[in-house]
Amino acid sequence: MWGDKKSEAPAKAPLPQQSKSSAPSATPITGEVKTMAPLDSPYAATTSGGGMARLGASLHVKGEITGNEDLHIDGTVEGLVHLEDRKLTIGASAKVTADIIAREVAVFGNVKGNLRARDRIEIKKDGSVVGDLTTARIMIEDGAYFKDSIEIDKTGDASGSDSDLDKPSYTRSMRTASTSASD
Repeated sequence: MWGDKKSEAPAKAPLPQQSKSSAPSATPITGEVKTMAPLDSPYAATTSGGGMARLGASLHVKGEITGNEDLHIDGTVEGLVHLEDRKLTIGASAKVTADIIAREVAVFGNVKGNLRARDRIEIKKDGSVVGDLTTARIMIEDGAYFKDSIEIDKTGDASGSDSDLDKPSYTRSMRTASTSASD
């Protein structure tokens, strides 16, 4: 008898966590889930709506890069970079041999290829670009290197002001060997 009671008691006693009233809900979670990095983390928080992606200096990519988030390249890229509505930053250590399509492009490193930016292109002091540029706005700092042509395309300018509406749309082309502080 002693053995029968001992063996029956544990089998019939329900665990408090396993009752039906405390079972997890089967309702799916909806909405956007955000992953947050600690404030002191070097990694930015990103969401599916687009954040900032980074290709490090030791990475080499051959092929096509497309996406819906800003991109910072420090490595080597060959092929096509297509970020239609986002910003592309070519870091100081980057070597890019590619055609580029983006909303905005900032060049701190070296680019060989055609750049098309709907909003603007910036070639920074130590940046170098060999290729055709097509954009609504351009900035080339003293000391930057640029070779080929620039086409100002005001029709792609999404930030047009009222004063721009009074002006006719035009395209201007320019060829230059380079621009630098010593010129």
